[in-house]
Amino acid sequence: MSFDKKALGKEPPRVTSADAMLSTIEELGLVPFFANVIPGYSIEEMTPPQNWFDTQENLTYTPWDWKIPCVQSGEIAYGKFLLGGKAAFATVAWYRELRNYRQSLPKYQPDKAQQQVLDYLKENGSIGIKEIRGLLNIKKGQADALICHLMMQCRVVTGDIIRVFRGPDLHYNGWQTSSFCTPEDLFEGPAVPFFAGFEAASREGLEADHSPEESYRLLQEKIRSLCPEATDKQIAKILA
Repeated sequence: MSFDKKALGKEPPRVTSADAMLSTIEELGLVPFFANVIPGYSIEEMTPPQNWFDTQENLTYTPWDWKIPCVQSGEIAYGKFLLGGKAAFATVAWYRELRNYRQSLPKYQPDKAQQQVLDYLKENGSIGIKEIRGLLNIKKGQADALICHLMMQCRVVTGDIIRVFRGPDLHYNGWQTSSFCTPEDLFEGPAVPFFAGFEAASREGLEADHSPEESYRLLQEKIRSLCPEATDKQIAKILA
């Protein structure tokens, strides 16, 4: 199926619930969260307009909230790993290919500070932005950028997202907090059913049995199969 604007105009948006969002990600294998250089190829563009905007009355009926059960399913990689550091989703099978390609490149090797975070994860399993700031004595913006770089290297993913309830009535205003872990811990650790309604993760391995160049070719072909009108330049930007 093609997911360009023409096709979307002929079919109703498909992302209308958390279940539908998870099914869409599983079907596509690799998809950006936001609209991008390939028309139609995003969760945003597959969502009805009334479900995209995060109003006070609509907090639990948008992809911003539906991404929580997708992450907690243990089946989906979520993080800033496409389009040079933009939010995206991937199944284990396609994240494996991206990981195999990215980690073969010199520019996707961790620096000293990034390695400190990876060492912390090895010892502790997960880390949040506050912990990164304390560990490295850096500002929030620097911690955010560091995590983004590790996500682009396919060394870190979002491990969990928790809704934050505030005030005397413990109301939810859309605020969330994330923790991060290695993809190995998320996908290769013990299978755990995180919440009712989703089965435990299937525990697929992350080691590819072919070259990084072959992984890149497979990723190109996958995106082109979803978006036949996409150019090589557009696909390269997605995978950059």
